Amino acid sequence: MGENSSPKDQEIRRLVLIVEYKGSNYFGFQLQAKLPTVQGELERALYRLTGDKTRVASASRTDSGVHAKGQVVSFKTKSAIAPDRFVSGLNYYLPADIAVKAVYRVEDSFNVRRKAVSREYKYYILNSLVRSPLLEDYSFLVNGELDIEAMNSSAGQLVGEHDFASFTSNLGVELKSTIRRVYKACFDRDGEMVVFNITANSFLPHQVRNTIGALVRVGQGKMTGEEFHSIMLARKLGLAGPAAPAKGLCLMKVDYNKSLGEENSENI
Repeated sequence: MGENSSPKDQEIRRLVLIVEYKGSNYFGFQLQAKLPTVQGELERALYRLTGDKTRVASASRTDSGVHAKGQVVSFKTKSAIAPDRFVSGLNYYLPADIAVKAVYRVEDSFNVRRKAVSREYKYYILNSLVRSPLLEDYSFLVNGELDIEAMNSSAGQLVGEHDFASFTSNLGVELKSTIRRVYKACFDRDGEMVVFNITANSFLPHQVRNTIGALVRVGQGKMTGEEFHSIMLARKLGLAGPAAPAKGLCLMKVDYNKSLGEENSENI
């Protein structure tokens, strides 16, 4: 079992983890019955380390196959494990495709989802005539030329507060609102790799992947900028699909008004 605190030290702390993972082998972050998930692996590792059954919460519920470089996860614990052992201890029990990068002590009332002011994602497109075995799990292969200028022109229409209903999937889940604020949406090219950078206050289910699906068609000349704009204005669920593959998407960072190290004086 794990390294528990002594009986005299039963202070309940809220801790925050910065987690990196390769999502290929998981059915998303959130727990699902009898299916491997990132949340399930984290809770299993926490139990083995501390001896306590602990529920974790994430700032962004990444979908099946989506990766993360800077996922933010919080949980409460009575354990008093030494600071220099918490990261290494969890990583000892976690599988090779999940790693805890940092741990912070935060206020008990801190909510990783509600306190977040924005999320930053990148989507990787390999614009090549041939596949890449090394990049297969992390990018969407698109053959033929892509008009990056046209894609950026359409992506610019996403910036601001809009109703993004056309870019979410009808998952049978009632959404309180489909209005989101996008702060940044643009493409960069580095050789054969085309990277879409998007930052928003939050995202609808499958929003980024449906957006990429439409923007790639713009880049291929299969859709005009005017048609892309019409899709936005239609506000019809799923209209922008089909979605691009999950494997090209990565959650890079979750932003807060204060850095997580400043949320509490104790940075562990």
